Amino acid sequence: MANIFITGCNRGLGLEFTRQYLKQNHKVIATCRNIEDVKELRELSKLGDLEVHELDVSKHEMINQLQKKLSGQAIDILINNAGIWRGSHLGSISADDWLDSFLVNAISPIKIIEQFLPNLELGDQKKVVSITSKMGSIEDNTSGGSYIYRSSKSALNSAMQSMRHDLINKNIATLTLHPGWVRTDMGGPGGWINVEESVSGMIEVINQLSIKNSGKYIDYAGKHIPW
Repeated sequence: MANIFITGCNRGLGLEFTRQYLKQNHKVIATCRNIEDVKELRELSKLGDLEVHELDVSKHEMINQLQKKLSGQAIDILINNAGIWRGSHLGSISADDWLDSFLVNAISPIKIIEQFLPNLELGDQKKVVSITSKMGSIEDNTSGGSYIYRSSKSALNSAMQSMRHDLINKNIATLTLHPGWVRTDMGGPGGWINVEESVSGMIEVINQLSIKNSGKYIDYAGKHIPW
């Protein structure tokens, strides 16, 4: 049984990660921004060992407080799943939305890894996963637009490459993972796959992660994505 820490678990991918990992008899430490509105998440406690904690990833003092609360508790797999979408096209780009997106999508995942390093070092598997997007690929950008979301995910990808090099001496493996175009509130109804297929694929990819293949940028089916 592994201890798995996941952010953004109130819906979508985070909720499904929690469901599938609990069904596999792992312990899940699930976080969400508003702990008063997580009925569906709490119901998953029927499946196994679930802890639910309030965490707004944009508030770094909350990250620090939660780490202190979980001090001494091992984390085998840390999954940075929380993220936001802000639409943007040339001529109507909000600087405030851009800053918010960088904070949530790029800065906060790295702060979470930074703060929870002591917990990861206590774990057996020692894996760090950040959910990104293929839209963060600079080479794959053939359509333009989506300035805010694309650049925030590109920044996350870049930071995860630095994290790869910094954590290798601690024997902690990193993975930058694209879930596919999923039918969720963020992905919209036109997505190619459902959350169950996306998450089951991502879990299989995470299972195969080791220090030997650390630092990859791949999708839920194990396909490599150009940076």
